[in-house]
Amino acid sequence: YIFKKVKVDIILVMLFTIAIIIAKQYLHIPFELNATIPAGLGTAITLVLAFKLNQSYDRWWEARKIWGAIVNDSRSLIIQLLNFTDDHSRREIKENAFRQIAWCYGLANSLRKTGDYSRLEQFLSKEEFESLKNSSNVPLKISNNISGSIRKLRKDSEINEFQQIQIDSTIVRLVASMGKAERIKGTIFPKTYRMFLTFFVYIFLLTLAISLTELHPAFEVPLLVTISCPYFLLTKTSVYMQDPFE
Repeated sequence: YIFKKVKVDIILVMLFTIAIIIAKQYLHIPFELNATIPAGLGTAITLVLAFKLNQSYDRWWEARKIWGAIVNDSRSLIIQLLNFTDDHSRREIKENAFRQIAWCYGLANSLRKTGDYSRLEQFLSKEEFESLKNSSNVPLKISNNISGSIRKLRKDSEINEFQQIQIDSTIVRLVASMGKAERIKGTIFPKTYRMFLTFFVYIFLLTLAISLTELHPAFEVPLLVTISCPYFLLTKTSVYMQDPFE
């Protein structure tokens, strides 16, 4: 599993390490480099990588808290409807429960930018599902439909004004969580930041390969591969955590 994640980087490291060994051992090209240079580079890269991992984890953890709030408020919304209404309103409650399920799937698809909302069809009426196709923000449209249903319940005196305010506050929190999730999705790490870090990891490994002049080639290649694995794995881990909703 680990090798699959970094196999391209590992192959590149093996290739340039073997090339340097051939140049030193057989072509007698005088490669010499003080070991303190790769040591200094490795320390600097480790600090930058630690900072990047910390920022990526903060981003992932914030997303986790947002989705946790969505789970709680989704439950609260239906519990409020169940306890604020009488038995003859059960059909409206069931419709809104399925709307909220569709809202969660719709938000997930919106954040992942899949463009596929077909899963929502099983939770919504045919007319409502068709109306979502022309919407630029599907989960927001669903929230608006839920809010409209709550307004109808208030108009029919199924709930009182205080109960409507309580339910509306839950809907507002759900919409606020959606906005927070969209903010995380829309705020990206600069691609150059990732590219430069990967580039300097390669520079570090290249200088390390040159400085290891006293090792036998049978030990030098495995050593370089072993040292490079944590750097590449941590770099890729930080990249994956930058987009937590995937």
